[in-house]
Amino acid sequence: MFIKNKRPRCDERPFRNEWKYYITEAEMYAIRARLLEIMERDSHAGDGKYMIRSLYFDDYWDNSYHDKLDGVNYRNKYRIRVYNCSDKTIKLERKTKIANYIHKDSATLQREEYDRILAGDYSFLLASDKPLCREFYYECMVHLMRPRVIVDYEREPLIFPYGDVRITFDSHVRAALLCEDIFDPKLPALEVLDPGVLIMEVKFTEFLPQMIKEVIPPSAHHFMAISKYTLCYEKTAYMAKQI
Repeated sequence: MFIKNKRPRCDERPFRNEWKYYITEAEMYAIRARLLEIMERDSHAGDGKYMIRSLYFDDYWDNSYHDKLDGVNYRNKYRIRVYNCSDKTIKLERKTKIANYIHKDSATLQREEYDRILAGDYSFLLASDKPLCREFYYECMVHLMRPRVIVDYEREPLIFPYGDVRITFDSHVRAALLCEDIFDPKLPALEVLDPGVLIMEVKFTEFLPQMIKEVIPPSAHHFMAISKYTLCYEKTAYMAKQI
């Protein structure tokens, strides 16, 4: 038995369902053991996990942060994301969210391009053949989009091909103040979750198989309005005022 879910479209782009939950480490071990009977580990995860570091941007008025707090139904967030502190893959991303549905646009950046953005030189973005880069240029110039906070965490992903299902366990979510060297593996950061607490994310496109849905623990029956950006923004807000 499968659970069908309607999904919205924006300019004919498919949106994915995104459900988020806080779970304990003990729950994670139990859930993962059951899921591994039907799901596979993501081959991109190497030893099963990888580190994600995202440099989030916000405009002059911090609208991305306030829109989240105010429950604005349609909102965007911009970030530059790297993996395992390496500059081998650098992605400019825009995450569009409508209720529990998401869509991500992505454009690959070269290290030199990243350095120019951090230096406040956005001119090359306007000449890019990538629409996302040109739109990011507009945000930077018109809405004064600037780097706001760095978000770190370890991710353990599981995948299931039918319904394009992806379940991730995100642990050690940390916040760091702005630093030009986001490739520094020793970048100081502050934990934002209570000890032993993780974030489980369930993403799928067309449907979520019932056998996977049943694995979600009873304590997580209600969706949580979790934003790593918001958590890290608030964790570093008092330090940002001192700079």
